Amino acid sequence: MRGGSGDAERRQRWGRLFEELDSNKDGRVDVHELRQGLARLGGGDPDRAQQGISSEGDADPDGGLSLEEFTRYLQEREQRLLLMFHSLDRNQDGHIDVSEIQQSFRALGISISLEQAEKILHSMDRDGTMTIDWQEWRDHFLLHSLENVEDVLYFWKHSTVLDIGECLTVPDEFSKQEKLTGMWWKQLVAGAVAGAVSRTGTAPLDRLKVFMQVHASKSNRLNILGGLRNMVQEGGILSLWRGNGINVLKIAPESAIKFMAYEQIKRAIRGQQETLHVQERFVAGSLAGATAQTIIYPMEVLKTRLTLRRTGQYKGLLDCARRILEREGPRAFYRGYLPNVLGIIPYAGIDLAVYETLKNRWLQQYSHESANPGILVLLACGTISSTCGQIASYPLALVRTRMQAQASMEGSPQVSMVGLLRHILTQEGVWGLYRGIAPNFMKVIPAVSISYVVYENMKQALGVTSR
Repeated sequence: MRGGSGDAERRQRWGRLFEELDSNKDGRVDVHELRQGLARLGGGDPDRAQQGISSEGDADPDGGLSLEEFTRYLQEREQRLLLMFHSLDRNQDGHIDVSEIQQSFRALGISISLEQAEKILHSMDRDGTMTIDWQEWRDHFLLHSLENVEDVLYFWKHSTVLDIGECLTVPDEFSKQEKLTGMWWKQLVAGAVAGAVSRTGTAPLDRLKVFMQVHASKSNRLNILGGLRNMVQEGGILSLWRGNGINVLKIAPESAIKFMAYEQIKRAIRGQQETLHVQERFVAGSLAGATAQTIIYPMEVLKTRLTLRRTGQYKGLLDCARRILEREGPRAFYRGYLPNVLGIIPYAGIDLAVYETLKNRWLQQYSHESANPGILVLLACGTISSTCGQIASYPLALVRTRMQAQASMEGSPQVSMVGLLRHILTQEGVWGLYRGIAPNFMKVIPAVSISYVVYENMKQALGVTSR
């Protein structure tokens, strides 16, 4: 009997809420009414909340919600909120306190102060007890755009849109809503197109980097201007784009394989939960990167050979692959594989660590009103963290490139990774491990800028909703 009474009370409450949203009293809540009502009731981001309610609640494509559809949505919503409430109520006393809020953020890799946790709690606490009970939690989040505290990470996903030529970052994480609506693949497509345009725009600097990694030494003192001059004299202006075709071609398979591997590894680590701890993201991202690199690595070797080729040396991609296979055998397609895979660990580890540190610093100092940092902060954090990751992994990247190029260089001995590292340190010192890093730095800002502009335009063209 008590359950029936409670159900009747819920339906009355939902009915009153529906009447409040139905401003023109036509028995339906349309998109305009929903957006206005959510803004008035404090539903977080009205556009995002409206999209969620419309897509999940509207059973027929008429653009409006009937009382029955609205009630069905709220019923499912309350069930999800109850599960979230219980997961945060760690001591199961029926209340969420300040320490439990701090623990929940800590599990996401975000350290917040006691004062910040109290601010979050105060925003939901209506009876002044400094704890949140189920009713307060339900009423606060019922029409709110945020699904749970993990949605703070919604704005802070370490996006793959920042393509600076090294596809070693941790793959993007997509919410359940993005997967249900198909937004995830549109974001991947937008990111791939942005990466293709960005790599094409910065291809001369990328070829110069590879050229200097392989040919620069203490004896020839090859610098940026000298390298560009040599390449133009040998093959003309268009030679600056050698190797760019396959560099663009490998974006799609690498991104797709890495995303699928990341999803599977993530499930294995934490079941069906969407968000991983920082350490778990590092492990999952490194394994996913290693999986993708293992599968597409022959394309990396081909890219290096085509980038370094002399005029007329190969007729194209297939001719290059055929000649390598005939002259050097299948193993040649995995030359330099070990330093390449080992390079993922310092890159992903430092990239994530720097990004999380910058994110935490921003949240602690500036997130008084919103968890959304804005695009400039995200671009700055992503660029700095990726650059730090590249500095750490660059010596291994240089060794990889030299090993990939060994057979194509006349008189070059076939040296192992350790032997090559020892040779470089003996002949050129530590600086020898950073040959070509200057053009690598030079391409970061234009690469990130081009990626972002193209990504935003592609998102609009594909109908991807902004974060």
